[in-house]
This record gives sequence, structure tokens and C-alpha cells, in this order.
Amino acid sequence: MSSQIKKPIGVFDSGYGGLTVLKEIVKQLPEYDYIYLGDNARAPYGTRSFETVYEYTLECVQQLFSLGCELVILACNTASAKALRNIQQKDLPTIAPNKRVLGVIRPTTEVVGKYSKTGHVGVLGTTGTVTSNSYPIEIEKLYPHLTVHQEACPMWVPLVENNEMETEGADYFIQKNLVSLLSKDKKIDTIILGCTHYPLLINQIRKHVPSEITLLSQGEIVANSLVDYLKRHPEMEEQCSKGGEIKFYTTDSTVNFDKAATLFFGKEVKSEHLGI
Repeated sequence: MSSQIKKPIGVFDSGYGGLTVLKEIVKQLPEYDYIYLGDNARAPYGTRSFETVYEYTLECVQQLFSLGCELVILACNTASAKALRNIQQKDLPTIAPNKRVLGVIRPTTEVVGKYSKTGHVGVLGTTGTVTSNSYPIEIEKLYPHLTVHQEACPMWVPLVENNEMETEGADYFIQKNLVSLLSKDKKIDTIILGCTHYPLLINQIRKHVPSEITLLSQGEIVANSLVDYLKRHPEMEEQCSKGGEIKFYTTDSTVNFDKAATLFFGKEVKSEHLGI
């Protein structure tokens, strides 16, 4: 057994979507150890109340802390929108002052202004993310000149998680939501895919979006942001163990998780069950 205590980087999502983020993080930072936790038993989070999402997310973050993680990424837009601020400001100072929890919304909003030429941006997300107004609020802080329009897409996550991405039903809902978003503002030239499931729908989304519109997926953006974070915080970087190992946990059936997760992660996944 290695003498070094394992301190992996934790990556959390309510289901599978965060695997699209983990995939990009591992691509850029392959030397680190990682633990992925999907709270599949209680997914989806997108339609749940702020209180419930906060409660569930905090429980999962504490589980990752107990598994040795010093740094946890909430690779879930709904959790980032509804729970991150509370966890950072209220919980960490008392339960784990030396640990850190980061989200996916801030890194995405930090770069959106570099892509939009017209100053008009669209956001696609779950009902929870859109209702929270997290994207307009964060974009306003960084790029007050940008105009932001949002569209809730409640059917998109179930379509992905049930592997219905290539069906006529999927095409119907994707077209419906995109027509709705683009009809709100003809000047939109950049669209944030504000859910980590949505990259798996990219081909269908592209069919209904003019080619000059930029689509921003979060995986690469969050991975770049983590690289930058670790450079700026050597005290945290030094604590993260480097064995190139990835462990996967799910709160639901491992058989179901492994089958679906392989699609999201792009290679075979073997998970363990974690009761919460």
C-alpha cells in the first residue's frame, strides 16, 4: 500500500452529466486521482426545490470529503445554482474550513463575453437552473453590457438519461425549445449549454441552430478553469494525490450506472454503490 494518503479530486453530479466534465478534466489533468459520485437514486435535481437540492448536494459533498477529497467540483448546473453559495459561505467555514467546493456556472460565465460579438447571449438549462437566474446574475457581474435570454428545457435530461437522443421525440423537444429561445432575441450569437447532459445532444441541437451561432459546452471550459485554479492555489494542488486513478460511485444500481456512464464518459466504467 502506498505511503501517500489518497486525496482525490471529487466530482459530483445528480446523475450522469458530470461525466462529460470529468472526461475533459481527466484529458487535461490525467495524473491526478479522481472520485466521481452520481446521486442517481435521487436524480433528476432540475425540478426539485432549492432546499432539497441544497440538502442532497451537501450530503454528497460530505460523502466525498469522507472519501478523502480536499477539493470537490459540483459538475451539475442545478447544484451549482441552488447549493454552491450556501455550501461555500455557510457550511465550509464550520465543517471543513480547509476544503474547497467549486461549481460550473462561474467558469462558464467568465468566458462567455469573449465569444459573443453582438452582446446577446442565450442560456439553455433545467427548470431549476433557469429559475435560479444564476447565469444572468453572474454574467451581469462580469459583462454588464450583455443581454441574456434563458430557456428551460425540462425534457432534455430525461431524453439523454433514457438514451432517446436520436429519436423523433428528442428532435421535437429540442427544436421546440430552440425556436422558443431564438424567437426571444434575433441577435443571439452565443448559446450556453447550461447543463452537463446537453453535449450528448449537440448533433441534434446543431440541426436547429444557425451555423454562425456559437455553442458553449462546459466540459472543456471547466477543465481549463480547474487547471488555472490549481496553478493559482498551490496549497490545494499539493494536497491532491497523483496516481492517475478514477473511482466511480453511484447511489443507485451499479449495473444501470455503468451502462449509461460508459456513454457519457466515452470508455468503460465500473462503479461501486454508495448508500446515502
